[in-house]
Amino acid sequence: MIGAHDAPGAVPPTVTEAFAAAVGGDHDDLQGLLAALSVVDAGGDVGAARATLRLLAGQPRLLTRLDEHVRRSPWRAPYRSPEVDRAAAALTRPTVGPVAVAVAASHPDGRVRERAVRVLLSRSVPELTPFLVLRTADWARPVRDAARAGLALLLADEPATHLPAAVPATALVSVRSRGGFAVQQVTAALQAAPARLRAEVARSAPAAQRRALFELDLAHGRLRVDDLLAAVADRDVRVRARAAEAAAREAVWTGRLPVLHRLSGNRHAEVRALGLTGLLRLGRHAEVAAFLDDRHQLVRAIAREAARRDGVDAAAAYRTAVSAGIPGVGAIAGLAEVGTDRDAALLHPLLAHPDPRLRTAAVRALARLGAVPVPLVVPLLRDPAAGVVREAATALRPISGALPPELPWALLADERVALRRAGYRLLGTRPPALRLRAGLLLVEDPDPRLAERARADLTGLARATARAYHWKAPHPELELTAPLRDELLRLTAAAPPALTARTVARLTDWLHRS
Repeated sequence: MIGAHDAPGAVPPTVTEAFAAAVGGDHDDLQGLLAALSVVDAGGDVGAARATLRLLAGQPRLLTRLDEHVRRSPWRAPYRSPEVDRAAAALTRPTVGPVAVAVAASHPDGRVRERAVRVLLSRSVPELTPFLVLRTADWARPVRDAARAGLALLLADEPATHLPAAVPATALVSVRSRGGFAVQQVTAALQAAPARLRAEVARSAPAAQRRALFELDLAHGRLRVDDLLAAVADRDVRVRARAAEAAAREAVWTGRLPVLHRLSGNRHAEVRALGLTGLLRLGRHAEVAAFLDDRHQLVRAIAREAARRDGVDAAAAYRTAVSAGIPGVGAIAGLAEVGTDRDAALLHPLLAHPDPRLRTAAVRALARLGAVPVPLVVPLLRDPAAGVVREAATALRPISGALPPELPWALLADERVALRRAGYRLLGTRPPALRLRAGLLLVEDPDPRLAERARADLTGLARATARAYHWKAPHPELELTAPLRDELLRLTAAAPPALTARTVARLTDWLHRS
């Protein structure tokens, strides 16, 4: 029998394996998870059953996918799932296990779902609360009404038990057409909950719910400056930014410089920016201007405004830093933001700097200034650092037509994946026939990301030709010699199974028409 005080058990290994497969799996994987759940239920170990449901509730998206999978199971034999039938039949037993109740709560028959909801509500088991939340948005009114009444009572009578379990599922139910009730009930319960319970919920809640909790506490004035500074460490960027904004505003009003200094020294750029804005409002221009060479663009912009107010020439400061030979990455980027093409010569020596970060930043800055020195940047296409190779290819891509014609193909055949990516990037501006050849050469590349990109580009080219044929418009122009046409036909014929049959047919037809 289900009890609230059973000792927690361990999740069986078979369930763990089925769970891992179902997270990103298909219909068969979900059916495998359902079979594993049925084995747990048949074992009669309530502790293991509850541990299994906790594991499932920890992945709300998988929970909703499994719910949809069960509800869409055919009603009639021999196609319907036997696991679902066994769970429905178990509802009549006084010793029905929690897993059976959870599965039956998603049964295709609304009468079974309603019965499961009533059984669920007769036992105070927090692991079943997420399944109750799902039923509050059920399309069948009897099921929906029973679940809503039960959820409201559970959250009112036992919030410490059921609120942490209800929050993650509510975040997903909220997007459904009937999901507003669960959101309202959980929000009201959170507003009335003590601070310790809200903190507990926030630790395990998904980002959307942590944001809602933070906004509630902020709106009700529950957060002191110390609380806001603690929230600045949250893993969600929006919570961090809102906490930093509120802390900085409070610090500006009360003149608490240590708070602003702590924010301006934070490792997250959005927090530093808010701390420096507060210091700027208090007239601490020199302190803010010290961040002229920060790695983040927004922080540099705030620092430049502080320098302007303090009478400091930011462009001159950047030129001095770069000329010194050991500038920071932020100083190089800052020079590109406020300098002109006449400053390009200052960056040329950095293209041979031992630090790959400075070489990368120098190439990026020259590209932003529109003053890429081709003879100096082309050798960087074979730089030992992959980041330098990437930036060099990006900088040269707009002028790739001026490069030696054989260079991209030599890069495309290199054993280093960074060079193959660079070659493919340079060929992206070439005529369609050359892009088609490059994609076909890389469609089975050892690097999965590069192969996927080539497949996507080839699929896009094939679809463009199909749209042109459908609308009786001119096909994309292919400038082909006879040897190149034969090579492309050979490469296309060898592309399966990397490409779909439809894509191969479209490309072949395109080549024959050209």
